[in-house]
Amino acid sequence: MRMSQLFGNTLRENPADAEMPSHQLLMRAGMIRPLAAGIYSYLPLGWRVLHKIETIMRQEMEAAGAQEMMMPVVQPAELWQATGRWQSIGPDMGRLRDRSGRDLVLAMTHEEVMAELARREVQSYRQLPRLVFHIQTKFRDEPRPRGGLVRVREFTMKDAYSLDTTFEGLDIAYQKMYKAYVNIFHRCDVKTQSVQADVGQMGGSASQEFMTLNEHGEDLLILCPSCGYGANAEQATFAKPEVPRPPERDVEELATPGCKTIADVAAFAGVPTHQTLKAVFYTTGEGEFIFVIIRGDLEVNETKLQNLLGGAELHPATDNEILAVGGVPGYASPLGLTGVRVIADDSVYLGGNFVAGANREGYHLLNVNYPRDFEAEVVADLTLARAGDACPECGAALTEKRGIEVGHLFKLGTRYSQALGATYLDAEGLAQPIVMGSYGIGTGRLMAVVVEQHHDEHGIIWPPEIAPYHLHMVNLGRDPEEETTQAAQALYADLLAQGFEVLYDDRDERAGVKFNDADLIGVPVRATISRRSLAQGGVEVKRRDASERTIIPTEALAGEIQQLLHSMSARDS
Repeated sequence: MRMSQLFGNTLRENPADAEMPSHQLLMRAGMIRPLAAGIYSYLPLGWRVLHKIETIMRQEMEAAGAQEMMMPVVQPAELWQATGRWQSIGPDMGRLRDRSGRDLVLAMTHEEVMAELARREVQSYRQLPRLVFHIQTKFRDEPRPRGGLVRVREFTMKDAYSLDTTFEGLDIAYQKMYKAYVNIFHRCDVKTQSVQADVGQMGGSASQEFMTLNEHGEDLLILCPSCGYGANAEQATFAKPEVPRPPERDVEELATPGCKTIADVAAFAGVPTHQTLKAVFYTTGEGEFIFVIIRGDLEVNETKLQNLLGGAELHPATDNEILAVGGVPGYASPLGLTGVRVIADDSVYLGGNFVAGANREGYHLLNVNYPRDFEAEVVADLTLARAGDACPECGAALTEKRGIEVGHLFKLGTRYSQALGATYLDAEGLAQPIVMGSYGIGTGRLMAVVVEQHHDEHGIIWPPEIAPYHLHMVNLGRDPEEETTQAAQALYADLLAQGFEVLYDDRDERAGVKFNDADLIGVPVRATISRRSLAQGGVEVKRRDASERTIIPTEALAGEIQQLLHSMSARDS
């Protein structure tokens, strides 16, 4: 490709709204352009990179036994209504109606369609297992798109689906996809870390995320540097510190004027914060009041609570809502309340003779014990893990890191197949629900993450396998008739004939502009043809990720390019 004919321009300055390096550089290098908030066009250079990433995905999916297909972006709402996601997903879902008034959905993902296809296509256990995938557009109306391609509203995803007769079969498919994802990220030269994750709106029994550590990431990861345990903070657990459970004493009332925080109450009562009980209040989207009780030194993990409540939408309760159920803000307690759903963290078992609210302004209760003094509808792990907590597997201190999700694996089980009637007949002729898995990678986000991990102060440094071109050839001749330009034209034609992908800078620009653009675009190898290089016997060759320049004879250039590309591809193998 001649740069004089390339559609799209490089930018000298960072866009004002671009904070992440990948956003800045993909814009400046002429790879992407915004159309609206969270909606981007891929210009030719960026599209070539995206196409190569998708090629890697196709190769690894097919190597794992998955068949490529294509499912629609626009889907009938009845499918989503049958699984409950039409009702449970809020404004993130793109909804529309056709001219007949029929409700439609812009696909956020394709589990419903996959289950409906399985219902129609699979009759017998003899047709299972199956693995399929597609690379298709998705739409999620994100309230705060940010980071360029990292969080967008319209995007392309490679999503795969497994269909099995048993959960053991699902485990096998899950491991195949896990290995395929490891291969995809390795070939894209992206360092990732697999962590336990919340199933969220997808549902199912388990999920894992592939994360890249990044200070700009929206996800908080809880990691153990000792044993390798890792989980998204939404899902992370830790070894809760146990304290001796003292002999139970009788409940006493204590005046605590002005003490509304856990720290104030603990200091006034002369006890550590782990000997207090904290009351946290929520209301659901349906207006139900939820009273959560947790040990005072711990924090509620709202995602765990939402999952416990079946995905209910939660809002912090107002003081008026607390008063309406008989509680007193700052002094609330589950003791004596009726008609309220009380959910307890399992830390209520770790310790005793707690200080808790008295549901009376200015008073707390001493020596509150569970289950002697109050009841909870459910007792479960609802605690938010934090840095410094003990690893649940080895006991070492956990750390916190920010991360960007680049891939997600889900064990869906039979949630979607049961909702949509996707069954198979087993060997006895009995109908059984198909066991499903779902596996996704956002293609544009992966492209952005590559840039996050591969750039310097001058621009992008593309890994060879996904670079838009193999070689960036710079002609420093200005006159079409001079020897330099003639040599460059001949070399360009020769390299194309040998199968090399060449971005040829034939523009009538100063050398500094051409070199700056070459660094910004980030093609792995640069070859410069000038009067000086020809006088020295050939072409000046430079790797994008190195400062050394070497004069290579013209006839040896093809072999040198191949060797450099191979060495760059193998550098982290």
